[in-house]
Amino acid sequence: MSDILEKEVSESGVLTLRMNRPDVLNSLNSDIVFALIDAFNNAAEDDNVRAIVLTGNGRGFCAGADLAGGNWPSEKGMTPGDITANSMEIGFNPLVRAVVDSPKPVITAINGVAAGGGVGLALSSDLVLAAESAKFRLVFAPQLGIIPDVGASWLVPNLVGRARANGLALLGDDLSAEKAQEWGMVWEVHPDDQLVAKAQEYAARMAQGSITGIKATVRAHDKAMLQSIHDQLDFEKEEQRHYTNQPVFFEGVRAFIEKRKPNFREIEAEQMKTARDKK
Repeated sequence: MSDILEKEVSESGVLTLRMNRPDVLNSLNSDIVFALIDAFNNAAEDDNVRAIVLTGNGRGFCAGADLAGGNWPSEKGMTPGDITANSMEIGFNPLVRAVVDSPKPVITAINGVAAGGGVGLALSSDLVLAAESAKFRLVFAPQLGIIPDVGASWLVPNLVGRARANGLALLGDDLSAEKAQEWGMVWEVHPDDQLVAKAQEYAARMAQGSITGIKATVRAHDKAMLQSIHDQLDFEKEEQRHYTNQPVFFEGVRAFIEKRKPNFREIEAEQMKTARDKK
């Protein structure tokens, strides 16, 4: 039996993760969810990994939760709601947090259909690329009578606004990759046969830069969606106070003055090791 999650690390430090349940459009059961969580947690500890690309094999990125065979733990007396909430507590929510909180930049390459919880997983990364054939579909409300999850109820309205989020979620219509780019859900759209290579190219570029700065920038943008410009200015001040005291900044300034490319890899590896040791 083939691995449900294929992993490959390039010389540049790009970890490519391919969900490998193409017969069910890479729908999420407990096995693949736990495999993804482990992969992201391991990558966070691996200094050889500098950036991550997540995609799917076959014609779909991810069809959301596997409603036919999720294989989630259950005990006698648990209702379907209890089992669902438990799967979110131990599986789906930790997966989203593992992606969002990854200390390494994450790119999702949406190679086909992203439906249900697959939309949340697709949009939880730092940079989203889509194939020309990609489609986004929120079917929770009209087809199942439930709300969007796997982070989709936060990500979609924050990315496209309330009106468009409601239109997608209440009607359940497909959103094309082209329209998703127009609305700001994805960064770029590429021909299907070029998608993963482009994602790996961008990941390699990030791996050569300061991944500390990249992730700090993503956090700053997320913070901005939750507070006023005045609070954001104070946040920027304190973040810059911290980061301009760090060896990464010193190396960047030296490299600029010396007209060379900065070498962040060893510095950031040491910083991340120190941070791990403090936990």
